[in-house]
Amino acid sequence: MEWGSVLAIYFLFFVAIAFLSLPFGVRTDEEMGAEMIPGQAESAPHRFDLTRHLLRAGAIAVPVTGLYVANYVYGWVGVELFDFYN
Repeated sequence: MEWGSVLAIYFLFFVAIAFLSLPFGVRTDEEMGAEMIPGQAESAPHRFDLTRHLLRAGAIAVPVTGLYVANYVYGWVGVELFDFYN
């Protein structure tokens, strides 16, 4: 597998993990004991740290990409494993 392909797969995993991990670790103003702004949604985060969120997503995407590439090279899980009719 070429490096460009590995980089593209890493980017796809990174974006998916960043999107799926958005609701985790978020605290609202009510949970933090802060006063809400009039018109603010109750579910709005108190403080969102984008840098920390992206670093966490990047750190998770590295081993997931590694597992994907290792499976591609060694063929642990293939299409034939999911062929339930033959």
